[in-house]
Amino acid sequence: MRQALLEAAEAAADAAGAVIRPLFRSALLVEAKGDASPVTEADRAAERTIRTLLAERFPDHGVIGEEYGAERAEAEYVWVVDPIDGTRAFVTGRPLFGSLIGLLHRGRPVLGVIDQPATGERWVGVEGEPLRFRGPMGGTPRTRACARLAEAELSCTSHEMFSPEEAPRFAKLRAAARRVTWGGDCYAYGLLALGLVDVVVESDLKPWDWAALVPVIEAAGGAMTDWAGEPLRLGAAGQVAAVGDKALLSEVCGLLA
Repeated sequence: MRQALLEAAEAAADAAGAVIRPLFRSALLVEAKGDASPVTEADRAAERTIRTLLAERFPDHGVIGEEYGAERAEAEYVWVVDPIDGTRAFVTGRPLFGSLIGLLHRGRPVLGVIDQPATGERWVGVEGEPLRFRGPMGGTPRTRACARLAEAELSCTSHEMFSPEEAPRFAKLRAAARRVTWGGDCYAYGLLALGLVDVVVESDLKPWDWAALVPVIEAAGGAMTDWAGEPLRLGAAGQVAAVGDKALLSEVCGLLA
């Protein structure tokens, strides 16, 4: 069963990449949706492709996707899909985006794929197994030791994702870290899994933004929780903290409390 699930996740990433690559850095019709993030034909076509493949292989599984919502979300196994995480990067020609394909088993993330179709990089995390990574630019699929926040590289997609109540809490964390780098979306979590970033803290994430990331980070030796250090589950507030060295988690969550 596990091998069939893994093969399906990778096949879905392959299929989505075949849709996305020809559209990257091309003239796209960009629309605005409710949260003002851009949506392209690539988002929709890639998610349709992923859903079709997964439904053919596992017709009893559920699926939750950014573009087309939820089907059978109460199922034992639920796939959680973001066809292009980092759409703003995608439409502006920057390769800091990725396709996210995650699998929940009774609500717990157990498998995750981060696929970067433009650069050919892929991270595959499976519960209980070491992280698998492949890509032409190299990288070691393992987080690095960094037990002190003062020595840590912090990453966040944008300061705009924090509410007025959250912003001062993040500011404390930022002041305590060695350095902060902005931008990256899911790609930043991939870099954390390669030992190049130590902490990623964000807010306002939806399940399709984090479900695939948790197994990747954990398989690399790190941890990914909410701001209180609790496991991420459907219905959570969307506040996430990922650390490469688990020893950092208590310090990070303490500053965010």
